[in-house]
Amino acid sequence: MTNTLFPVFLKTETAHFLIVGGGNVGLEKTETLLRQNPEIRITVVATYFHPKLVEIGNKHQNITFYERPFEEIDLLNKDFVIITTDKPEVNLAVRGLAKSKGIKVNAADQPALCDFYLGSIVNKGSLKIAISTNGKSPVLAKRMREYFTEVIPDNIEDSLTILNDFRSKHKGDFSQKLADLNKLTECFQKSRETKKYKRLAFTLATSFLMFFIGYGCSTLVSLSDIQNGLSQVPNEFYYMLLIGFVAQLIDGAVGLGYGVTCATSMMILGVKLPAISGSIHTAEMFSSAISGFSHYKFGNVNKKLLFWLASFGVIGAVLGALFLVYLGNEYEKLAYLILSAYTFVIGIRLIVIAFKKFQFKKKIKFLGALGFTGGFMDAFGGGGWGPIVTSTLLAKGRKSKYVVGTVSLAEFFVTLAASIVFFTSLGVSHWYIVLGLILGGVIASPIAAKLAGKLPQKAALLFVSFLVIVFSVRVFLKIV
Repeated sequence: MTNTLFPVFLKTETAHFLIVGGGNVGLEKTETLLRQNPEIRITVVATYFHPKLVEIGNKHQNITFYERPFEEIDLLNKDFVIITTDKPEVNLAVRGLAKSKGIKVNAADQPALCDFYLGSIVNKGSLKIAISTNGKSPVLAKRMREYFTEVIPDNIEDSLTILNDFRSKHKGDFSQKLADLNKLTECFQKSRETKKYKRLAFTLATSFLMFFIGYGCSTLVSLSDIQNGLSQVPNEFYYMLLIGFVAQLIDGAVGLGYGVTCATSMMILGVKLPAISGSIHTAEMFSSAISGFSHYKFGNVNKKLLFWLASFGVIGAVLGALFLVYLGNEYEKLAYLILSAYTFVIGIRLIVIAFKKFQFKKKIKFLGALGFTGGFMDAFGGGGWGPIVTSTLLAKGRKSKYVVGTVSLAEFFVTLAASIVFFTSLGVSHWYIVLGLILGGVIASPIAAKLAGKLPQKAALLFVSFLVIVFSVRVFLKIV
């Protein structure tokens, strides 16, 4: 065995550290100790003090400075010694005196003199990970710390609190408790297929974008038309740029609202229902692709849930789009009536849940049916994926951050399927509206993904319920 280190986490409330040397290394060691416990007792002995170290000392009464050479008396009542000078003879002398008194020593960049190492430390709430390379490569340990800091979600403290409560209240024996905790923490395993989903979504979005541009330039718009269009861009383009930004900001942050906002705006402009739904889905595909990538980056996606919602949602979207194109006029009012009644009930249910003291996670038996219904109604009505899917998952006690992330990424595949049907059946109309929605949505997507989960659960539920109820009432008033 080449690495015989035994990792130990020390309680530092009563520990007293002596740091010999006040230069850059002494500053670094002091900052390292303070990051773990701002109240830790530190004494620094040196003939020179880095200006920033002096500044830190002025802010912490628990740090004592002695501007002089090291003396044996400095070891009195010390628990640990950290040597940071650039003088080998001083380091050896300090180490020898400390060892004679049974005090553990760390010497910067001198593993042979060390009894312990100060590893690179990852801090995420109550979670703490220490990384050591056995003194061989502190730089690698630092890089590993940066990596783990990035991949561990910022909300890990919420998970730790839930697991601690579960452990405290569990009535079973040790083996049963361990088995249940293992089952609960399976979701923390990092998906190895994340990059495959990203590449697939990026390839599909890019291919459709090239197809969209190529078809439009070759069959709908000539070179002279493009020149005239650039010089005379309709004012509606700028309106839709703003609408696309706001709609995607809401949709990406709370999981619904894009179709509702855009459809209402396009109705004001006098656009027909098939063209509304076609334009919205064409634009939403690009913004949802960016949003999906962003949610993956911030760790907001549940892969299993994504599979069920996306696969059945695509089927529903294709059928809904075909239904609208060929039979929409005949069954439009009936579909809107069902959608408004369902989402209104869900909105009321979310308000009740938001004010509950405890919210329990319930099993969803028919995820495929939920995805199919959301995809169908979204394609048919120009909006409804979020109000149906997001609100249902939240009503079942799912955490808002992962609901929003997963639903947003699944929406990319749903809107892609609907867009292909609308595009091949109706072509592209109102190009300035589509382009405005695309640009506004793409700009807002990363911002919305960063906001996901930042809103408190209760506030998120109330905000979603408000949007759902407004959507339901708007649709009902439209058809009566």
